[in-house]
Amino acid sequence: MGFGLSNDERRGMARDFDRAFAIARDGGLWRPARRRADGPGVGAGLPGRPAGGAGRPRVRAAEDPRLLRRLAERGVTCEVCPASNVALGVYERHEDVPLRTLFDAGVPMALGADDPLLFGSRLAAQYEIARRHHGFTDAELAELARQSVRGSAAPEGYARSCSRASTTGSGPERALPRGGTG
Repeated sequence: MGFGLSNDERRGMARDFDRAFAIARDGGLWRPARRRADGPGVGAGLPGRPAGGAGRPRVRAAEDPRLLRRLAERGVTCEVCPASNVALGVYERHEDVPLRTLFDAGVPMALGADDPLLFGSRLAAQYEIARRHHGFTDAELAELARQSVRGSAAPEGYARSCSRASTTGSGPERALPRGGTG
């Protein structure tokens, strides 16, 4: 169980939720690192190592080459929600969401559906966007799934078993859309 903060962060400040994060911390809930990624200060507070897994920074980190290198070097997982990035106007089209830039730079990503009730998006559809609009292969989609697990709060043993299973064809990529048929 965890507690996080996401959505269009251009409309507020993460520090406005400091008390809520303190309550979650005191209650022992997992909390992702909090970084603004959809506005000014995208790299503010970047930790020396991943702090709690996926959650921040996010997709706009791809716009800063120096930050991109730092994220890749430190293995910080970026949460990316392609459908909501377009719905919120962060990017105009699915092709504009910089999935390929992040992936090719070696930045781990966790694809997410953001708020399925609000955006009508599902997780498998995010992988289909990666395939259809960014040319991700089956092997690359499988790696994205592994990155999501490694960047999560999943117990270490589970994360390792997913990585092992995925090399035998029984891991998380089995649930991914095949062949671009949607």
